Amino acid sequence: MAETRVEVRSGVYYDSVILMQLQRALAVLPGIIEAGVVMGTPANKELLSQTNLLPAEAAAAKPDDLVIVVAAQDAAAAGAALAQVNELLTHRRTTLEQEYRPQSLEVAAQALPAAAWVLVSVAGRYAAGVARQALGLGKHVFLFSDNVPVEDEIALKQMAAAGGLVVMGPDCGTALIGGVGLGFANHVRPGPIGVVAAAGTGLQQVTARIHQLGGGVSHGIGTGGRDLTEAVGAITFRQGIDLLNRDPQTRVIVLVSKPPAPAVAAQMLHLARAATKPVVVAFVGRPPIAAQVGNLHFAAGLDQAAEIAVGLLDQAETPQDRHAIEQFAPSQRYLRGLFSGGTLAYEAQHLLADYLPAVWANAPLNKAYKLPNALHSQEHTIVDLGEDEFTVGRLHPMLDNELRIRRLLQEAQDPETAVILLDVVLGYGAHPNPASELAPAIAQARQLAADADRHLAVVAVVTGTDADPQNLDAQIEQLRGAGAWVTTSNEAAARQAGQLLLPLVTPSVRSGLPPVNLTLLGQPLAAINVGLESFADNLKLQGASVIHVDWRPPAGGKERLAGILARG
Repeated sequence: MAETRVEVRSGVYYDSVILMQLQRALAVLPGIIEAGVVMGTPANKELLSQTNLLPAEAAAAKPDDLVIVVAAQDAAAAGAALAQVNELLTHRRTTLEQEYRPQSLEVAAQALPAAAWVLVSVAGRYAAGVARQALGLGKHVFLFSDNVPVEDEIALKQMAAAGGLVVMGPDCGTALIGGVGLGFANHVRPGPIGVVAAAGTGLQQVTARIHQLGGGVSHGIGTGGRDLTEAVGAITFRQGIDLLNRDPQTRVIVLVSKPPAPAVAAQMLHLARAATKPVVVAFVGRPPIAAQVGNLHFAAGLDQAAEIAVGLLDQAETPQDRHAIEQFAPSQRYLRGLFSGGTLAYEAQHLLADYLPAVWANAPLNKAYKLPNALHSQEHTIVDLGEDEFTVGRLHPMLDNELRIRRLLQEAQDPETAVILLDVVLGYGAHPNPASELAPAIAQARQLAADADRHLAVVAVVTGTDADPQNLDAQIEQLRGAGAWVTTSNEAAARQAGQLLLPLVTPSVRSGLPPVNLTLLGQPLAAINVGLESFADNLKLQGASVIHVDWRPPAGGKERLAGILARG
């Protein structure tokens, strides 16, 4: 006669892979019809009920209890199966070869001091505690565990960011650091495309397609699916963008997620626009706003994101003057904009918000940044010299360059000035040949800086047409001859200035978070694994240094006792 038997064990802990292996081993024993091996959580008991494996003893089990149920053809087969449980657990198969398994993170960290990462895949109710321990030891965390309360996620990520650390997750299924896959990951060719993803399988699909298209991946930074909610605030996503933007091995960045919260999406696009590299945006399910906006390239889906990223590799050099950046003196940090056109100055402020923390002005976008004295710049400054304060008893600067030339030379002598941005407006009624006066002044300003061992970058926008009386091409030629970077697009001019200044802006200002040390991406991966042994196996197969912790829940999994011990 068929018989179902139950064994409930308290105070024991095995990871979910071991439980799965035990369940499969029991299910194939002689006379066994079905087997179930789970922890006694309500969800697990519901699953047992659906397969008619929930007798009264199993239904009474607590979440911390190990529940073993076998349905057999007869009592003898059921008893024989349960009698083999200990032997099956003792001889469970593992490919992780370690002579010694520490039983705590602290001891593991001492045994493998090179470990920068801790992989956490224990049950969700314990995961935050383990991750908090890892952060306390100065380790970055790959948090695979799910069912972690959002309050714990926020606290962990804030703790990590304050210490220059990264928490990928919770519920982060995939990451790729320096060619080594964490969690569920594909073996992909190394290369110059970096990915930040709040979607595990999305990260896998994009990186796999990059590989299939002949490209390669530098790093894949997972964040966990809740990172882009307003509650969490994209802490890991912001860190990921900043890390890849500073990483010398990454030339193209890909951002992948399901549609973020609108406010968070706007923040991420703002941060991505400030990157010095092309960025491909794949917010799956969110219609692209355009094919391209500046350095942003929008993809309709995962495959297209990979295709765009691979196609960008030949174009991934930024347009900025790299030699000029290298020549900026340590004191040089700021922009000085000298405009004759009020609307051009206003638009430049708006565009530079993608690159700079704040821009002071005499006609500011944000009234909090109104210059106390328009005759003197402070930090990043844009001055509209056509404002009333400058035109009392004086011609408008589109007619008279004297005041602007004087201010140009003044800014050139300021040791903090790095970039000067100005407009040159042509047309009827304007100065008949503005470049004839401005070009010599630009050359003089650059020489003044050079005499003080500084490099001064000058960016100019020329507004006009080839039919204007000033001769557009001749104006541009004169300005370029004086050493200015010249364009006919006000947006291009503002963005060129922003790109030049971006390396001078600290990462913490751009992302709003303290920068994470780039050694995280550059050093060989070494890790401590807590939870699923298979993750340690996989790291070892990829040549990474790893140590597996023989972890057990506090107080044998008895949460009330663990709470008492923690308070004590």
